[in-house]
Amino acid sequence: MNLKEETKYLMQKYHISANKNLGQNFLIEEQVVESIVAASQIEEDDIVIEIGPGLGTLTQKLLQKAKKVIAIELDSRMIEILKDRFALYDNLIVLNEDVLKINFDKLLEEQNAKKEQVKIVANLPYYITTPIVMKLLEDKVPAISITVMVQKEVADRLIELPGQKNTGAITYCVYYYCEPEEILKVPSKSFIPEPQVESKVIKLNIREKPPVELENEQLFFKIIKASFMQRRKTLLNGLSNSSIASKEILKQILIKMELTENVRGEDLSIEQFAKLANSLNSIKNY
Repeated sequence: MNLKEETKYLMQKYHISANKNLGQNFLIEEQVVESIVAASQIEEDDIVIEIGPGLGTLTQKLLQKAKKVIAIELDSRMIEILKDRFALYDNLIVLNEDVLKINFDKLLEEQNAKKEQVKIVANLPYYITTPIVMKLLEDKVPAISITVMVQKEVADRLIELPGQKNTGAITYCVYYYCEPEEILKVPSKSFIPEPQVESKVIKLNIREKPPVELENEQLFFKIIKASFMQRRKTLLNGLSNSSIASKEILKQILIKMELTENVRGEDLSIEQFAKLANSLNSIKNY
Protein backbone atom coordinates (compact mmCIF):
# COMPACT_ATOMS: atom_id res chain seq x y z
CA MET A 1 0.00 0.00 0.00
CA ASN A 2 1.52 3.33 -1.07
CA LEU A 3 1.16 6.54 0.91
CA LYS A 4 -1.76 7.82 -1.16
CA GLU A 5 -3.70 4.61 -0.65
CA GLU A 6 -2.82 4.53 3.04
CA THR A 7 -4.04 8.09 3.49
CA LYS A 8 -7.36 7.35 1.79
CA TYR A 9 -7.71 4.21 3.90
CA LEU A 10 -7.20 6.16 7.13
CA MET A 11 -9.67 8.84 6.06
CA GLN A 12 -12.27 6.17 5.35
CA LYS A 13 -11.52 4.15 8.49
CA TYR A 14 -11.93 7.13 10.78
CA HIS A 15 -14.65 8.82 8.70
CA ILE A 16 -12.83 12.10 8.33
CA SER A 17 -12.02 14.63 5.65
CA ALA A 18 -9.57 17.50 5.63
CA ASN A 19 -10.73 20.46 7.71
CA LYS A 20 -10.60 23.53 5.45
CA ASN A 21 -10.90 25.88 8.42
CA LEU A 22 -7.65 24.45 9.80
CA GLY A 23 -5.96 24.53 6.41
CA GLN A 24 -5.47 20.75 6.34
CA ASN A 25 -3.88 19.09 3.31
CA PHE A 26 -2.65 15.54 3.80
CA LEU A 27 0.75 14.75 2.34
CA ILE A 28 0.71 11.69 0.05
CA GLU A 29 4.11 11.81 -1.63
CA GLU A 30 6.62 9.40 -0.09
CA GLN A 31 9.62 11.17 -1.60
CA VAL A 32 8.64 14.44 0.04
CA VAL A 33 8.27 12.75 3.41
CA GLU A 34 11.72 11.21 3.06
CA SER A 35 13.20 14.57 2.02
CA ILE A 36 11.75 16.35 5.06
CA VAL A 37 13.05 13.71 7.45
CA ALA A 38 16.47 13.67 5.75
CA ALA A 39 16.73 17.47 5.87
CA SER A 40 15.85 17.42 9.57
CA GLN A 41 18.91 15.27 10.24
CA ILE A 42 17.24 13.43 13.09
CA GLU A 43 19.59 11.45 15.34
CA GLU A 44 18.75 8.77 17.89
CA ASP A 45 19.16 11.11 20.90
CA ASP A 46 17.02 13.90 19.41
CA ILE A 47 13.70 15.18 20.68
CA VAL A 48 11.48 16.25 17.79
CA ILE A 49 8.60 18.68 18.13
CA GLU A 50 6.16 18.02 15.31
CA ILE A 51 3.58 20.73 14.73
CA GLY A 52 0.34 19.65 13.07
CA PRO A 53 0.99 15.91 12.59
CA GLY A 54 -2.49 15.27 11.20
CA LEU A 55 -2.82 11.62 10.25
CA GLY A 56 0.75 10.90 11.29
CA THR A 57 2.39 10.64 7.87
CA LEU A 58 5.58 12.36 9.04
CA THR A 59 5.18 11.15 12.60
CA GLN A 60 5.75 7.54 11.62
CA LYS A 61 9.15 8.27 10.08
CA LEU A 62 10.18 10.57 12.92
CA LEU A 63 9.34 7.96 15.56
CA GLN A 64 11.66 5.51 13.87
CA LYS A 65 14.61 7.89 14.14
CA ALA A 66 14.18 10.10 17.21
CA LYS A 67 14.47 9.43 20.91
CA LYS A 68 11.12 11.13 21.39
CA VAL A 69 8.49 12.89 19.27
CA ILE A 70 6.21 15.50 20.79
CA ALA A 71 3.27 15.88 18.41
CA ILE A 72 1.22 19.06 18.86
CA GLU A 73 -2.16 18.83 17.14
CA LEU A 74 -5.07 21.27 17.37
CA ASP A 75 -7.66 19.02 15.65
CA SER A 76 -9.06 16.71 18.33
CA ARG A 77 -10.15 14.22 15.63
CA MET A 78 -6.52 13.49 14.86
CA ILE A 79 -5.61 12.73 18.46
CA GLU A 80 -7.48 9.42 18.44
CA ILE A 81 -5.88 8.44 15.13
CA LEU A 82 -2.35 9.26 16.29
CA LYS A 83 -2.75 7.35 19.56
CA ASP A 84 -4.33 4.42 17.75
CA ARG A 85 -1.78 4.24 14.92
CA PHE A 86 1.24 4.48 17.16
CA ALA A 87 0.02 2.64 20.25
CA LEU A 88 3.06 0.35 20.15
CA TYR A 89 5.54 3.23 20.22
CA ASP A 90 6.75 4.35 23.62
CA ASN A 91 8.52 7.47 22.35
CA LEU A 92 5.46 9.51 21.32
CA ILE A 93 3.78 12.29 23.29
CA VAL A 94 0.58 13.64 21.75
CA LEU A 95 -0.70 17.05 22.84
CA ASN A 96 -4.11 18.34 21.82
CA GLU A 97 -3.05 21.99 22.04
CA ASP A 98 -2.88 25.25 20.12
CA VAL A 99 0.80 25.67 19.24
CA LEU A 100 0.47 29.45 19.56
CA LYS A 101 -0.32 29.00 23.26
CA ILE A 102 2.38 26.45 24.08
CA ASN A 103 5.10 27.34 26.60
CA PHE A 104 7.99 25.60 24.86
CA ASP A 105 10.53 26.32 27.59
CA LYS A 106 8.34 24.58 30.16
CA LEU A 107 7.51 21.73 27.79
CA LEU A 108 11.14 20.98 27.01
CA GLU A 109 12.23 21.45 30.61
CA GLU A 110 9.77 18.72 31.58
CA GLN A 111 11.52 16.44 29.07
CA ASN A 112 14.98 17.39 30.35
CA ALA A 113 15.78 18.36 26.78
CA LYS A 114 18.98 20.16 25.86
CA LYS A 115 18.91 22.66 23.00
CA GLU A 116 21.28 20.59 20.85
CA GLN A 117 18.80 17.70 21.02
CA VAL A 118 15.70 19.60 19.91
CA LYS A 119 14.54 19.83 16.30
CA ILE A 120 11.24 21.17 15.04
CA VAL A 121 9.47 19.63 12.05
CA ALA A 122 6.13 20.69 10.58
CA ASN A 123 3.80 20.71 7.62
CA LEU A 124 2.29 24.08 8.44
CA PRO A 125 -1.20 25.24 7.42
CA TYR A 126 -0.81 28.07 4.94
CA TYR A 127 -3.08 30.52 6.77
CA ILE A 128 -1.12 30.43 10.03
CA THR A 129 2.46 29.91 8.87
CA THR A 130 3.74 33.38 9.76
CA PRO A 131 2.30 33.50 13.33
CA ILE A 132 3.76 30.06 14.10
CA VAL A 133 7.21 30.85 12.71
CA MET A 134 7.25 34.20 14.52
CA LYS A 135 6.28 32.56 17.80
CA LEU A 136 9.03 29.97 17.51
CA LEU A 137 11.62 32.66 16.79
CA GLU A 138 10.45 35.38 19.15
CA ASP A 139 10.00 32.89 22.01
CA LYS A 140 13.55 31.73 21.25
CA VAL A 141 12.49 28.11 21.47
CA PRO A 142 15.58 26.11 22.50
CA ALA A 143 16.09 24.16 19.29
CA ILE A 144 18.82 23.94 16.68
CA SER A 145 16.64 23.78 13.56
CA ILE A 146 13.13 24.24 12.19
CA THR A 147 12.28 22.23 9.07
CA VAL A 148 8.89 23.17 7.66
CA MET A 149 6.75 22.80 4.57
CA VAL A 150 4.89 26.00 3.71
CA GLN A 151 3.24 27.77 0.80
CA LYS A 152 5.83 28.59 -1.88
CA GLU A 153 5.28 32.36 -1.79
CA VAL A 154 5.67 32.40 1.99
CA ALA A 155 8.76 30.21 1.79
CA ASP A 156 10.36 32.58 -0.72
CA ARG A 157 9.87 35.47 1.69
CA LEU A 158 11.17 33.50 4.68
CA ILE A 159 14.42 32.52 2.99
CA GLU A 160 15.02 35.72 1.01
CA LEU A 161 18.05 37.84 1.86
CA PRO A 162 17.15 41.15 3.56
CA GLY A 163 16.91 44.02 1.12
CA GLN A 164 16.02 41.85 -1.88
CA LYS A 165 12.88 41.64 -4.05
CA ASN A 166 10.75 39.35 -1.85
CA THR A 167 11.76 40.99 1.43
CA GLY A 168 9.15 41.38 4.17
CA ALA A 169 9.35 42.17 7.87
CA ILE A 170 9.53 38.46 8.65
CA THR A 171 12.55 38.13 6.34
CA TYR A 172 14.64 40.20 8.73
CA CYS A 173 13.35 38.30 11.74
CA VAL A 174 14.23 34.95 10.18
CA TYR A 175 17.65 36.16 9.08
CA TYR A 176 18.37 37.61 12.53
CA TYR A 177 17.68 34.31 14.28
CA CYS A 178 18.47 31.76 11.55
CA GLU A 179 20.43 30.74 8.52
CA PRO A 180 17.63 29.72 6.13
CA GLU A 181 17.89 27.32 3.21
CA GLU A 182 15.57 25.89 0.58
CA ILE A 183 15.24 22.10 0.59
CA LEU A 184 12.59 21.05 -1.90
CA LYS A 185 9.78 22.31 -4.13
CA VAL A 186 6.53 20.42 -3.63
CA PRO A 187 3.79 20.36 -6.32
CA SER A 188 0.13 20.60 -5.29
CA LYS A 189 -0.52 17.02 -6.49
CA SER A 190 1.45 15.82 -3.47
CA PHE A 191 -1.55 16.46 -1.23
CA ILE A 192 -5.12 15.38 -0.55
CA PRO A 193 -7.00 17.60 -1.20
CA GLU A 194 -4.83 19.41 -3.73
CA PRO A 195 -4.20 23.03 -2.68
CA GLN A 196 -4.34 25.74 -5.34
CA VAL A 197 -0.74 26.71 -4.68
CA GLU A 198 2.60 24.95 -4.63
CA SER A 199 4.68 24.42 -1.51
CA LYS A 200 8.30 24.38 -0.47
CA VAL A 201 10.24 22.64 2.26
CA ILE A 202 12.68 25.01 3.95
CA LYS A 203 15.04 24.66 6.87
CA LEU A 204 15.83 27.38 9.38
CA ASN A 205 19.11 26.66 11.14
CA ILE A 206 19.11 28.56 14.43
CA ARG A 207 22.12 30.83 14.81
CA GLU A 208 24.36 30.65 17.86
CA LYS A 209 24.73 34.43 17.63
CA PRO A 210 22.76 37.07 15.66
CA PRO A 211 24.57 38.65 12.67
CA VAL A 212 24.26 42.17 14.15
CA GLU A 213 24.75 43.67 17.62
CA LEU A 214 21.79 45.52 19.08
CA GLU A 215 21.38 47.80 22.05
CA ASN A 216 17.61 47.30 22.06
CA GLU A 217 16.28 44.21 20.29
CA GLN A 218 12.66 45.17 20.90
CA LEU A 219 13.15 48.55 19.24
CA PHE A 220 14.93 46.92 16.29
CA PHE A 221 11.95 44.72 15.48
CA LYS A 222 9.48 47.52 16.18
CA ILE A 223 11.23 49.65 13.54
CA ILE A 224 11.24 46.83 10.99
CA LYS A 225 7.56 46.02 11.48
CA ALA A 226 6.62 49.70 11.18
CA SER A 227 8.68 49.99 8.00
CA PHE A 228 6.72 47.26 6.27
CA MET A 229 3.30 47.98 7.75
CA GLN A 230 2.91 50.83 5.27
CA ARG A 231 5.06 49.39 2.51
CA ARG A 232 4.39 52.10 -0.07
CA LYS A 233 5.49 54.85 2.28
CA THR A 234 9.06 55.96 2.70
CA LEU A 235 10.96 54.80 5.76
CA LEU A 236 10.77 58.36 7.08
CA ASN A 237 6.97 58.54 6.84
CA GLY A 238 6.41 54.97 8.00
CA LEU A 239 8.41 55.40 11.20
CA SER A 240 7.12 58.86 12.02
CA ASN A 241 3.50 57.81 11.41
CA SER A 242 4.07 54.92 13.83
CA SER A 243 5.28 57.39 16.47
CA ILE A 244 8.69 55.73 16.68
CA ALA A 245 10.46 59.05 16.29
CA SER A 246 9.91 62.52 14.91
CA LYS A 247 10.76 63.31 11.30
CA GLU A 248 13.46 65.71 12.44
CA ILE A 249 15.30 63.06 14.44
CA LEU A 250 14.89 60.48 11.69
CA LYS A 251 16.20 62.89 9.04
CA GLN A 252 19.33 63.51 11.08
CA ILE A 253 19.99 59.79 11.45
CA LEU A 254 19.37 59.09 7.75
CA ILE A 255 21.84 61.82 6.80
CA LYS A 256 24.50 60.29 9.06
CA MET A 257 23.80 56.90 7.49
CA GLU A 258 24.11 58.46 4.02
CA LEU A 259 20.55 57.51 3.12
CA THR A 260 18.06 59.70 1.29
CA GLU A 261 14.70 60.78 2.70
CA ASN A 262 12.98 58.72 -0.01
CA VAL A 263 14.51 55.40 1.02
CA ARG A 264 12.05 52.60 1.81
CA GLY A 265 12.33 49.91 4.44
CA GLU A 266 12.71 47.17 1.85
CA ASP A 267 15.91 48.87 0.60
CA LEU A 268 17.76 48.53 3.90
CA SER A 269 20.11 45.72 4.86
CA ILE A 270 19.82 44.16 8.30
CA GLU A 271 23.03 45.99 9.25
CA GLN A 272 21.45 49.32 8.32
CA PHE A 273 18.32 48.56 10.35
CA ALA A 274 20.58 47.67 13.29
CA LYS A 275 22.47 50.95 12.93
CA LEU A 276 19.19 52.89 12.74
CA ALA A 277 17.84 51.14 15.86
CA ASN A 278 21.05 51.69 17.81
CA SER A 279 21.13 55.36 16.79
CA LEU A 280 17.56 55.89 17.95
CA ASN A 281 18.16 53.99 21.17
CA SER A 282 21.17 56.15 22.02
CA ILE A 283 19.16 59.35 21.85
CA LYS A 284 18.38 60.53 25.36
CA ASN A 285 14.75 60.56 26.45
CA TYR A 286 13.79 58.49 23.41
